[in-house]
Amino acid sequence: QVQLVESGGGLVQAGGSLRLSCAASGRTFSAYAMGWFRQAPGKEREFVAAIKWSGGSTYYADSVKGRFTISRDNAKNTVYLQMNSLKPEDTAVYYCAADSRALRGTLTTTLSSYAYWGQGTQVTVSS
Repeated sequence: QVQLVESGGGLVQAGGSLRLSCAASGRTFSAYAMGWFRQAPGKEREFVAAIKWSGGSTYYADSVKGRFTISRDNAKNTVYLQMNSLKPEDTAVYYCAADSRALRGTLTTTLSSYAYWGQGTQVTVSS
């Protein structure tokens, strides 16, 4: 059973920064791509960023490109999301997710490709 636990959310003013962490356990972390998604009130869950199992490739939603950075530490079984220049529209519950397929060759942005999800952490950006 894979467990994902997010942390690092909170309240921040527009223009500020936050760093989210997601600690994984239960299987070989380094063999699976990881993703971050978010869900704002009344909206569908949407893709934010993903990182390949090796850490050698990343992909971002256009809305966060240039402001957010995804990274991973396979020795610590942890994936991070550094969020800079935050905007009120970034307010959402942020979820980390683990790919369902080991050693996938390309990154995927679709929710159904991710088999395991954390409980989410709230990020609120005030104007």
